[in-house]
Amino acid sequence: MEHPADDYDRVKFVESLVNLSRTAAGRARLNAEGALAAVLCRLSSSTAPVLISRLRLVRNLCADEPVNQDAFVESGGVDRLASVFLTGLPVSTEVVRTVFQVLGNVASAGEAHRAAVWARFFPVWFRKIAEMSDPAVCNSLCMVLDTCCSATGGRRRLGELCDAGRGLPIVLNIVYTMSRGCHKEEYFYWLLGKACMEGTYFTRVFQGLSSTIILDGSGGVDCTYKKFSNAQVFLLETLSDYLTGWPGYLDSISKHFALSVLQVLVEASSVVDARSQSHSVSATCWLVTDILKYSFVILRNICCWKVHSSPAAEDPANSLLSAGLLQLLLRFLRELDPTYITKNRAIQTSTYLKVCPYVGFQTDVVSVICNFLHGRKQVQDDIRKQDGISLLLRRCIVDGCWPLLREWATLSVRYLLDGNLENQYKVAELEQKEPVITPEISRMGLRVEVDQESQRQKIVNASSDYIELLTLMLI
Repeated sequence: MEHPADDYDRVKFVESLVNLSRTAAGRARLNAEGALAAVLCRLSSSTAPVLISRLRLVRNLCADEPVNQDAFVESGGVDRLASVFLTGLPVSTEVVRTVFQVLGNVASAGEAHRAAVWARFFPVWFRKIAEMSDPAVCNSLCMVLDTCCSATGGRRRLGELCDAGRGLPIVLNIVYTMSRGCHKEEYFYWLLGKACMEGTYFTRVFQGLSSTIILDGSGGVDCTYKKFSNAQVFLLETLSDYLTGWPGYLDSISKHFALSVLQVLVEASSVVDARSQSHSVSATCWLVTDILKYSFVILRNICCWKVHSSPAAEDPANSLLSAGLLQLLLRFLRELDPTYITKNRAIQTSTYLKVCPYVGFQTDVVSVICNFLHGRKQVQDDIRKQDGISLLLRRCIVDGCWPLLREWATLSVRYLLDGNLENQYKVAELEQKEPVITPEISRMGLRVEVDQESQRQKIVNASSDYIELLTLMLI
């Protein structure tokens, strides 16, 4: 097809074909002239100036064109694309991106196409491309990986991609690259969603991003979470953003992912406990804080599952309940609750050194409890049985400095009492026994009393007249 002799004329000629290929009519005309086969034959011998133009032409010809997508595979197009990397000459990032855009277009055509791409490029070339550490290149790579790990054969390939001895370094390099500039593209989200949230590979990826890695005899990663890294924070942030931005994705979350995030929360809280006991502040304290924050966001979203899911799907929150999430959350509140500690002298010596990890920690805890409560009677009952009702009530009467905590706590109490007579009776008993009093209220010279007519709690001056500052409707 190409007649020009020098590179300049070749580039102009191919660019004219690229422009023609942008329309369906133009592609039909080029197909009739055998353009795809002609340009594929010239890829390996292309000089740098004309190579990118030829690749763009192939990309356009293979975009939603089943005939060309089939012809590409049948004519050895996958090997011809790989030959671009075998010339021994430097390859620009623009060339690499375009190669992977072609592969993405071809892989979207069906299982035979995905299998051909995977067989030729996994794991060696995918790994080499991931090691380029270029965000734009990694995004194109994510497009190909996500497509190959979808539909028929996708689960098997996803397992190979997340295998510690084969494809895991590809995923880790992508995360490292994207984390340096906080790059988050759709295909990056989708790939991590498949691997970490739908699949069972979150723990492997998360541990692989740790500052220290210990490989066991079977080739898997076997280490604790105690030494956190920036990349781990970025992974959790990305997954939490994904769940917040695409709540419909909750239907696809595996219980393995939910339980793994709970384990991260447990490990991070143990680091905070150790820090409290030693009174030390390390350079990685903020990492632990971020790990806690994003873990709470993910768990809060998972506990919203009932709102966004289909009736037939399995609720991952059930696994969280069985694994002790509620006990952990209530423990967090108790350890920071002066009233509870004062009334339980036996635990004072073990908890007096507890510190609040960050501003808003209790708000995050209560927000997870709130979503956990919504529509789940077992959670309602377990909070009552674990003496957690008063803990939530006390969060309803915090001062104005913590409006979000009060809002989440008030909504939690509403969910706690909704359709649950036993919880309503329990609150009534608490109301009759004594009002909820916090040290903050006492320090202000105030106290809480129960109005005999309305049966509402009210704050009064500890020495004289009633000051109507706050009224809390319990039932």
